[in-house]
Amino acid sequence: MIIVPPIKCQGIKTRLVSSIRAHLPEGDFVRWIEPFCGSGVVALNVQPARAILADKNRHIIALYRAIQQKSITPGVVREYLQQSGERLQQDGQDFYNVVRNRFNTTGDSLDFLFLNRACFNGVMRFNRRGEFNVPFGHKPERFRPAYVTKIANQVGRFQDVVTRLDWRFDVADFRETIAKATADDFLYIDPPYAGRHSDYFTAWNEQDERDLVEALQKTPARFLLSTWHHNQYRSNPSIEEHWQRAPFHTRLFKHFYHVGPTEARRGEMTEALISNYRFPALAESDPVYHQISLFGD
Repeated sequence: MIIVPPIKCQGIKTRLVSSIRAHLPEGDFVRWIEPFCGSGVVALNVQPARAILADKNRHIIALYRAIQQKSITPGVVREYLQQSGERLQQDGQDFYNVVRNRFNTTGDSLDFLFLNRACFNGVMRFNRRGEFNVPFGHKPERFRPAYVTKIANQVGRFQDVVTRLDWRFDVADFRETIAKATADDFLYIDPPYAGRHSDYFTAWNEQDERDLVEALQKTPARFLLSTWHHNQYRSNPSIEEHWQRAPFHTRLFKHFYHVGPTEARRGEMTEALISNYRFPALAESDPVYHQISLFGD
């Protein structure tokens, strides 16, 4: 069973966890390091004994630290969402705007969790001033008892993992995080997708993409990177421009995204897994890949 994290974001890998896990390198590693933590769903399901989970989005890190330190618990979440849900049902968008304005002033982690679940299509987006700017999802009845219970249970399962294991959550630039990796570490890389998630928290540009390629060419650690390759509308220009010119291995497979601002961004996608080690062999009969098209190394 896949453990689902308590927050959503564009490009969340919930449906790709089994595929990613099957492509991890053979052998042990001392630490699992993620320079782009995002929802944290891959680490949450791999459950390495030691991990550094970093992200520039300070709100994700603040929420996850609060859950790890137990200042936010399933009970706290349940009470907050029940009360806020009642207000949302009464006042709709007016209350949503109150919470959004309050969050953009205080950065409260419970408000962040509420906005993440009440906003339009589960999108996580910030403007250049660092303000959450996603509009209301127009579902005032959103926080029904079953939905509140679902989120509280996700917080509980997440809390069980992060208090049991030796994990650290850092607010950091990816360059800083990758530089910490040694030959005994493993890097899982899930960067903002060039041309798709540039407003996830801070802008992602060509220089960032080049710096990421250069950092991964130099790292002594093994790494696995996930990025989009193409969909029916367009291809990722960074694949040919940056990644195919580097001495890395690539494997492609198809899947669907279910979080995004438009239908065009929630359809079928061909994903690229890129690594500096040879992928494990996969049997065609493996049930994990029964419905996934693989195109080799």
